[in-house]
Amino acid sequence: MADLIYIQDNGKLAFGDYTLAAKAKADGFEFGGDLYKVKTFQEITKLERNGLFAYESVPGTNVTDFSANDKEMEFTVAGTTDTQVALGLEPEKEFKLYIDGTNIGKMKTNLGGKLVFSLQLAGGRGSEVRVVKQ
Repeated sequence: MADLIYIQDNGKLAFGDYTLAAKAKADGFEFGGDLYKVKTFQEITKLERNGLFAYESVPGTNVTDFSANDKEMEFTVAGTTDTQVALGLEPEKEFKLYIDGTNIGKMKTNLGGKLVFSLQLAGGRGSEVRVVKQ
């Protein structure tokens, strides 16, 4: 991936690069009226929107088709191994989690608004994630 963060042809955001051996970052990327910052490499990928936590994966991932609004967040995440993902959402709210179209169930964010789940990724395979506010 040439750019650490960019707008795809479909108008959605893409970011991260799990193939990098050393940390890389891009700051001040404007998209949809928001400013984004990404830090990424093999061990972690982290996205901030307007200075606030939005996405983190351990180890690092590539994220495509990222879109978010007040009601839901959608994206496809690719990586090389089992990955823990944390999303920055509204504090103490309930969300329904879908992975590859399957309803995983309802989850509640903590006081800080984090929603944490795991994905089984391998060989750069992607999983589609959709989180819907209840």
